[in-house]
Amino acid sequence: MPVAADAPIGIFDSGVGGLSVLRHIRIDMPHEHLLYFADSAYAPYGERSEAEIVERTLTIAQFLLAQGAKALVVACNTATAAAISALRIHYPWLIVVGIEPGLKPAAQQSRSRQVGVLATRATLASARFIALHDQLSAATGVRFHNAACIGLVDQIEQGALSAAPTAQLLQGHLKTLLAQQIDTLVLGCTHYPFVQPLIEESLRNLGAPEIGIIDTGVAVSRQLTRRI
Repeated sequence: MPVAADAPIGIFDSGVGGLSVLRHIRIDMPHEHLLYFADSAYAPYGERSEAEIVERTLTIAQFLLAQGAKALVVACNTATAAAISALRIHYPWLIVVGIEPGLKPAAQQSRSRQVGVLATRATLASARFIALHDQLSAATGVRFHNAACIGLVDQIEQGALSAAPTAQLLQGHLKTLLAQQIDTLVLGCTHYPFVQPLIEESLRNLGAPEIGIIDTGVAVSRQLTRRI
């Protein structure tokens, strides 16, 4: 379907997390109009069923298209895992770019062959994530150690980016992952880059300041730029 060149790009997430992707898009595509939808009333998606996530994704897509969006960015790992296939089936003519945990770049970067993944429970349980995980493990020999950070999205939505409960939640997961000798950590939710300073501080406190951190927002922006 033809659309105006100056039509906006629709971007959405379960809350504020997708803004961590939007900031890269703004840098790479400064002249584009961006329309952001934060579905905070239904956050976090990570604790919802796949059917609920698909329904919300299609509803939001319909709204953004009604505002004239020429492309959609699913700036949510959980929504991408659960619903991007349904979105592409419903709108086969539309440019749709999703986001997935950066397992591939992490596998390429890791020297210990042990990679930690912080993500929501729904992302880790999705068929899309499991297929990617198994494919890369078989191809590279890298072991991925997953941590479902239940409650972390809620903390970030509340703006508690450096609060003690947030730090305690992260430190518990990081301590468990470090016990697996990881040298690379994947941020598998677009909310998590907002607590990257706290993650880095926690890693220093745990004696592991050298851990590499993977944020896939840059890759999403580059893919969108190519498609547009």
